[in-house]
Amino acid sequence: MSAETSPGSETREPSSSSVSPSASKGSQTAQFLKERRSSLIGAVFLMAMSAVGPGFITQTATFTVQLGAAFGFGILLSIVIDFIVQLNVWRIIGLSGKTAGELANAAIPGTGYVLAVLVIFGGLVFNIGNIAGIGLGLNAAIGLDPKIGGLIGALLAIGIFLYKRAGKVMDRVVIALAAVKVAIVVIVLFVVQPPVGHALTETVMPDNVNLAALTTIVGGTIGGYITYAGAHRLLDAKITGSENIKAISTASFWGVTITGVIRYLLFLAILGVAASGVTIDLASHTANPAAQAFQVALGEWGFRIFGVIFWAAGTTSTIGAAYTSVSFFNVFSPKFLEPRLRNITTIGFIAVSLVVYLLLGTAPAALLVFAGGFNGLILPIGLTLMIYIGFARRDLLGNYRYPIWLLILGALVCVFTWWMGISSIQPIFALLGLS
Repeated sequence: MSAETSPGSETREPSSSSVSPSASKGSQTAQFLKERRSSLIGAVFLMAMSAVGPGFITQTATFTVQLGAAFGFGILLSIVIDFIVQLNVWRIIGLSGKTAGELANAAIPGTGYVLAVLVIFGGLVFNIGNIAGIGLGLNAAIGLDPKIGGLIGALLAIGIFLYKRAGKVMDRVVIALAAVKVAIVVIVLFVVQPPVGHALTETVMPDNVNLAALTTIVGGTIGGYITYAGAHRLLDAKITGSENIKAISTASFWGVTITGVIRYLLFLAILGVAASGVTIDLASHTANPAAQAFQVALGEWGFRIFGVIFWAAGTTSTIGAAYTSVSFFNVFSPKFLEPRLRNITTIGFIAVSLVVYLLLGTAPAALLVFAGGFNGLILPIGLTLMIYIGFARRDLLGNYRYPIWLLILGALVCVFTWWMGISSIQPIFALLGLS
């Protein structure tokens, strides 16, 4: 017998010549399904972890300290809006098989360029904040100067896109760092014992509502590039068309669900510290409210563990912001669809973000809060285009019979985010002393 047999087995390993066409086809199908599942999970976590980056953590700490349990309403509202936005955007982009910029241009010529410029610029602003977050994290974890920490973190992110299979590496890194973030938040939650009953009451019936806080938290978790991160990842994986609509919808649902759970758990963890009466610094140049909350909860080790979670958040969001922002470059030239040029552009995007961060004198925490608010101003523009396509240009969606109830909810969110964004422009730019 030429092939080795295992003990108790008489089955010979088949040679390549003895493999039937049906077995070969079955193997290819299994491999396709495995890669498809991996891409769906990657898209879910890319969107979810982009939405729970250092900006969101800092925004949550800042507004929870300012507003107390009433900020739970902002978290709840962001989750509801997120469901409506992402279900629409993922489905519309997935059905069309085009990136958001390409789709917008096909629907209304020229609007894709406008959307691309806004998302790319908004992604750049957010990425500067993400790198600032990496710097804050490494400062808390090992005492590095924030700018040196930001430099190191950005170089590590660049390293991922230097690898020839950057997509798969990106998915795995994002999922691994997501596990780190969730584990630490859960530990803190059990230690601080937040007033859950009061938080739930205020989440539904808040004592006060701060419009700038709402716009910032919505923008920081849904706005700008985050809206398109998961959907564009599925495009790269060729998971498109009406035959994949169920998988696309399920992926968007789980992405928002995971994001929402993490958001609310983080809010409760910070609230538990704030409710204890501890004073948290929000005003000084070196203020890092989330770090202070973790330190109060877990002592000196809590401060260092917070550094790890903030570094993880900054790294995942830097990857997501760069990847998604660069996915809009193909609107200007189809050459950016070529993987090598796209990776080079992504590396350049991270490098520019890093240089601007190193030159910027703004306090990192203030920058992180501002980034969310700015992207909240971009959100209604792209969403309006997507909803218009759903209502009036179903020819771009393969004439798929799109659920009218989902479009109506999307239209209502459009109106709300336009009103919210316009009303919040002044206080959002005031975060940087620009108005």
